Amino acid sequence: MFDEMRHNAELRAGWQSVADWLNATDLESLRQKKAEAEALFRRIGITFAVYGEGGDPERLIPFDLIPRVFSAGEWARIEAGVKQRARALNLFIHDVYNAGEIFKAGIVPREAVNANDAYQALMKDFSPPRNVYTHVVGIDLIRTGPDELFVLEDNCRTPSGISYVLENREIMTRLFPELFAGGNIRPVDTYGDLLRKALNETAPENCPQTPNIVVLTPGHFNSAYYEHSFLADEMGVTLVQGSDLFVENNVVYMRTTLGPERVDVIYRRIDDAFLDPQAFRPDSMLGVPGLMDAYKAGTVTIANAPGAGVADDKAIYCYMPEIIRHYLGEEPLLPNVETYRCAIPDEYAYAMANMKHLVFKEVHGSGGYGMLIGPQASTSEIEAYAHRVRKNPAGFIAQPTLALSTCPSLVEEGIAPRHVDLRPFALVGADVRLIPGGLTRVAMREGSLVVNSSQGGGVKDTWVMRK
Repeated sequence: MFDEMRHNAELRAGWQSVADWLNATDLESLRQKKAEAEALFRRIGITFAVYGEGGDPERLIPFDLIPRVFSAGEWARIEAGVKQRARALNLFIHDVYNAGEIFKAGIVPREAVNANDAYQALMKDFSPPRNVYTHVVGIDLIRTGPDELFVLEDNCRTPSGISYVLENREIMTRLFPELFAGGNIRPVDTYGDLLRKALNETAPENCPQTPNIVVLTPGHFNSAYYEHSFLADEMGVTLVQGSDLFVENNVVYMRTTLGPERVDVIYRRIDDAFLDPQAFRPDSMLGVPGLMDAYKAGTVTIANAPGAGVADDKAIYCYMPEIIRHYLGEEPLLPNVETYRCAIPDEYAYAMANMKHLVFKEVHGSGGYGMLIGPQASTSEIEAYAHRVRKNPAGFIAQPTLALSTCPSLVEEGIAPRHVDLRPFALVGADVRLIPGGLTRVAMREGSLVVNSSQGGGVKDTWVMRK
């Protein structure tokens, strides 16, 4: 198992300052600082709730004080690979809803897209400004060795977690300013500016003014509401709910005390189904009636675009290496995890014969739900899951159980290794841009490979070193 701080008993590049800090700080002091961090998070209001979940609706995501470190060279590779992936994903979505060349070339079967619940037929033959469909892309990465980085999942709809990236850094600089004094840790506080720049660049082509941007939230009961309000503040734009907006003559307006104000870009944090009751779910109270008519008329940009989810389905994930080669003429810089598609008879047979060694996932699943981790499952759990797969093979994929890398983490027992993943966020406008860092999620339970916040995972600050 690869430990990112020490490899073959040697301290890895970039980790010296962390090692010195941990050697100079006793465990009790770290625990006191952790309590201070939790108090700050609660005071700021960074809480996380899951719909239908009992317990504390204002619970905190566990915050691990010990940062994760990437050297300049490591980050350069990640950045290039994520940018490549984001470009290919947008080209794929545009092609799916327009010429369909990827289908004609026999690279992706048309039914793999058309059968996807995220496919939105009303997007057919429509191209948004600059052909950008997914303006914010979250690429989930895992690591198994010094040079072994893999893409685990693409997130093209409304990827969340960036508020933790920025607030984790804010808390760390407050609690441990001495760690940042040398200036060797690259800052992440430009995210709001970069997001606004990307949204400005993808505003409607005939936008009559400096684009008026709003963040559309379903409201304060949503588990990510803090992030919605945080991002509105970071960009200096208005946070709105559906009831704050209306459409007239295919133009979107915001209600204000001074009268209607035209809206040019909507960064939405509402699922497709709830965006417009006239186009999608008629019972939605969260969206804006007529919004899709305005969008199709080209008077407003919706970020991320409706229907962008066709690209982050786990069935499409399997084709991403070929998708990158087809659209960009390049080899993938970040490879996929080996994946068995249960919709394909030979791969299905292998996966079913090796269930106790593999991880099974629902094609449309997310958040760590609906998974089977074979090596950690009981015989009865495997049998029950096998029954589900047999009923609908096309609804599942299987992957090897990889030994995710570990980072030192502060847990009840002291400092111990825990498994981590990484979600960098790519912002797509006229270009693709990243801040130097991302959301490091950590499985706080010993031996656990599930890092999702909804499943008890925590977060930690991610450092990218200048040299």
